[in-house]
Amino acid sequence: MSGHAPPRRQRLKPAPVRGAVIFLLGLGAGLAGSVLAQRDPSADSLPWEDVRLLTEVLERVRQDYVEPVEDSRLLEDAARGMVTGLDPHSQFLSEEEYEEVRISTSGNYSGVGIEVNVRDGRILVVAPIEGTPADKAGIRAGDVITAIDGEAVIGSDVTAAITKLRGEAGTKVRLTVTRTGVAQPLDFDLVRGSVLVHSVRSRLLEPGLAYVRITQFSETTGADLRRALGDVAKGAPLAGLVLDLRNNPGGVLDAAVEVSDDFLESGLIVTASGRGRDANFRHEAQAGDLVGGAPIVVLVNGGSASASEIVAGALQDNRRATILGEQTFGKGSVQTVMPLSGGRALKLTTARYYTPSGASINGQGIKPDIVLAEAVPAVVVPPAAPVEAPDAALQRAVEVLHQARAPALSPAAP
Repeated sequence: MSGHAPPRRQRLKPAPVRGAVIFLLGLGAGLAGSVLAQRDPSADSLPWEDVRLLTEVLERVRQDYVEPVEDSRLLEDAARGMVTGLDPHSQFLSEEEYEEVRISTSGNYSGVGIEVNVRDGRILVVAPIEGTPADKAGIRAGDVITAIDGEAVIGSDVTAAITKLRGEAGTKVRLTVTRTGVAQPLDFDLVRGSVLVHSVRSRLLEPGLAYVRITQFSETTGADLRRALGDVAKGAPLAGLVLDLRNNPGGVLDAAVEVSDDFLESGLIVTASGRGRDANFRHEAQAGDLVGGAPIVVLVNGGSASASEIVAGALQDNRRATILGEQTFGKGSVQTVMPLSGGRALKLTTARYYTPSGASINGQGIKPDIVLAEAVPAVVVPPAAPVEAPDAALQRAVEVLHQARAPALSPAAP
């Protein structure tokens, strides 16, 4: 059976525009224009008794707290507490924190390069960004951050933790983490650097067999993927593809939809359900498979989250790819950032998304078709020289592709 060269598609399948709202996943942010203006403020008026409680507390603090506190701080803290109590992902953002969110979603900032989330009241490393100081130092997906520069972190305030990890390139920060299987906490002395996210890398594993690694989903990932496949194929037929989403913490929703669409001829990709008008949507694939139906193996692990899980779920449910590796992280919610007055913003969970089968992966993750646990050392021992360890998951993926397309991958008969 012959392989398939990636077809040269002129259209780029532009991401759909839903008013002024851009949804992001994994990075935990999005930008929303006039979301609040779309609702009738009189429809759900608060009872006076509930408002009275807030004003009573505010007045007591103003009059009787041991030292004076500015009203603006009291009200901001009240708003922060209100939103933090909703779920681990919703947050009130001060002007400085809002700026940090905008910087982080641009794909170019100064810091240590990790994606974090809150789980069970702890700040959990979803994944280090490949090539960053955290990645090079040995920070791993699943590590729990307990202190930054010796100061204990509060699990409910992930934004404060992120702010502490950011800073000018060249400055130092100490990160203390706990790790499953390691009795004592681990300290990492990191030097902040410029975090430049190049989300797609590719190479040929062998003639006809391509490998593509997506480190996170940005606005350019879809175009970068098409370019990478074209470069690696060089006009030759592709008989199989390994799509590596391990330790990919997520990113832009529309990029995940676009990548899924690039390997599907038809079928449902993802749906989302929420209370707001823009929070409900449904994405269907359009015709045009980049590898022309050649078999695909998607590699995932516990650091594959959110947008990565959309891609894995879409390809799995449409029976387009074999999912191989570990159970994924399980973040199935969408956050939208709504600008407020004074340069502040509200990051609010506005929807939950569902795979084509209708399953919510929130707290559950994607179960691989082939479960293969990653073997990792229990402690970090800096090597004297860079050593590339054997990648058992990648080796297994190649075996699966050989079995799926043996005639196309076998050497020609003499």
